[in-house]
Formats: sequence, structure tokens, C-alpha cells
Amino acid sequence: MSINIAVDGPAGAGKSSIARAVAEEIGYIYVDTGALYRSIALYSIENKLEDESLINSLDKINIRLEFIDKCQHVVLNGSDVSDKIRTPDVSMRASRVSAIPKVREFLFGLQKKIAAENNIIMDGRDIGTVVLPNADLKIFLTASAEERASRRFKEMTDGSITYEQVLEDIKQRDYNDMNRAIAPLKQAEDAVLLDTTGMTINEVKQKLKSMIYETEKSRG
Repeated sequence: MSINIAVDGPAGAGKSSIARAVAEEIGYIYVDTGALYRSIALYSIENKLEDESLINSLDKINIRLEFIDKCQHVVLNGSDVSDKIRTPDVSMRASRVSAIPKVREFLFGLQKKIAAENNIIMDGRDIGTVVLPNADLKIFLTASAEERASRRFKEMTDGSITYEQVLEDIKQRDYNDMNRAIAPLKQAEDAVLLDTTGMTINEVKQKLKSMIYETEKSRG
């Protein structure tokens, strides 16, 4: 029987990088649900679709997660978009499309199928509360808005945006995610809070791995 680890938290908390690294080290499959929403966001941007027209176009969207050398690649309608979905514009649009019930319904089945068939670490905004409410272990990974903005800013190399703009984007996305009508961002009642403010990546990884090992022991 598969073991499911749910990792939720706000934008910039390091969910994807931490979950991806830990999954690779312990032999689990990493499922970046944000990448699924980002792919739909990218499709809507490239095709200039607003909410209603996007809903009507969902049947034209095919998203696959391919694992090559233990690395997840996101394929949208036959094209690898793993890099294209990581821009600020796509991030902001993803926050909006993820609040559309029909979009969430569209992706829900894919996420559940992957989880049922594999030992996985899945990260997103509502994994422990909505997508995998019966996950074996739920983590709410967070950090202060200032630290999350600092991490994002250090990743940007083109100099087109200031730290203050990144911080404002983080705060706006937090507000959008926590106040959306459908599946708002919140910590599941049975989730473990892991605040990574001031922690190194290795410290966070070791903490998460120790919790997963304890979960595996309890499962026998």
C-alpha cells in the first residue's frame, strides 16, 4: 500500500525544492501540484484566455508528469514547459486559475491517481486539506514573508524586479491564496507545522526525512 506525504504552505516557502530533494533521496515520487496549475496558467496566458474561455478550453489541455533520471518534467500538450512555467507572470496567474472550481476538478483526478499508485511526496496549497485528506503525514511548511521574498529575490538573475516588488507579490499571493472561496490555503488540523525561517536547506531536509521515517515505522 502506497505512502502519501502531503506538504502544504504559502508561496516561496521552499515546498517544491525541499519536497523534490527529499523524494529523490528516499526513493519516493515527487508530485509538484503547483506545476500542474502553472501549466494551465501558461496555457491561458499564451492563448489569451480569461476565466470562462479557459474553462471552455480545458478539454484541449493535456498535462503529463514525466520522471527522467528522477527529475520531474512537465509536459503541456506535447511540449516540455518545465522552465516556462516558473516566471512571475505565470505564478500570479496560477494563483488565480487555482481558485476556479472547474480547473481544480480537472486536475483532481490526475493527482489522486498518482497518489494511489505510488509512494509520493505531493506539495501544494490544499493537499492535506482537500486532495489527500487521508495522507499518512501532513506537513505545513512555511517561513516569514520577508524570508520567502529574500529567497525568491536571490533566485532571480535578470535584475528586472526589486526585492520590494518580490515581497509585495508574496504578500498579495498569500492574501489571494488564503481568501479564495474554493480550498483556501490553511494548515490542516492534523498537520505538523514546520517553520523554516532561519533554517538551512539541509536542516529542513533532515527534519522532513526524520518525520517520514517515523511515519514509515508506524506503518510497519
